[in-house]
Amino acid sequence: MNILTNLLPKTETPRAKRKRRGVEIKSQSEIETMRQASRIVATVLQEISERVEPGMTTADLDHYAEQRIREMGATPSFKGYYGFPASICACINDEVVHGIPNRKKVIQRGDVLKVDTGAYYQGFHGDSCITIAVGEVKPEAARLIQIAEETLYQGIAQVKPGNHLMDIAGAIQDYAEANGFKVVEDFTGHGVGRNLHEEPSVFNVRTHEMPNVKLKAGMTLAIEPILNAGSKHTRTLADRWTVVTVDRSLSAQFEHTVLVTEAGYEILTDRAGV
Repeated sequence: MNILTNLLPKTETPRAKRKRRGVEIKSQSEIETMRQASRIVATVLQEISERVEPGMTTADLDHYAEQRIREMGATPSFKGYYGFPASICACINDEVVHGIPNRKKVIQRGDVLKVDTGAYYQGFHGDSCITIAVGEVKPEAARLIQIAEETLYQGIAQVKPGNHLMDIAGAIQDYAEANGFKVVEDFTGHGVGRNLHEEPSVFNVRTHEMPNVKLKAGMTLAIEPILNAGSKHTRTLADRWTVVTVDRSLSAQFEHTVLVTEAGYEILTDRAGV
């Protein structure tokens, strides 16, 4: 889940109120628990990507995700978080982030579908997002999805001890813009662990507005660039959650929970092999 707190509703749940502790370095036992939480997330997203089809609703996907998360011994990270009513964020086409699943929102062939979810397992969260081409999509949509995923991995490639957050942001920004897409600046990645959102904020463009934190082994980051085919600007709908592109252009997002290791990085929410 990709959030800026000034856009959130005022209602919080107890889990959302947990005190921030600065940038945390996770212990080996904590990292192992995060691996398990993240594997649950990866499993659910992989299963959704394989089962989604035209005619399903986003509420169908939400029901499936919650059931599977609970079957694997975790609870949905998003449900109840600042009042969010579902276990996934489901966004279609020009919807950017925080789409609320709905029984009336039917998935169509050719849609660009974003599914973001998290799992809370034994005190720690995993968080990840994928974009799915539903059936055969238009070439411009397919390219947006491809470049959005490649952009995420360009950022992840910069993760290693001694590098800084702006190394990640610069790699993301440069790759997206070189391929003709705009990076949404209104939302950021974040630290993740005991809390769904922890320090630091992980920007997707170069900025002087936030500290340029040096990466250290044991940090766990949710890296999550969002690319738009048109304008980078967004607006929030009346439900106070769903964010859309201002020009109705397509949007795509990918996210992984990533561990900074002594040698570089480990993608905890990697879907390969789940």
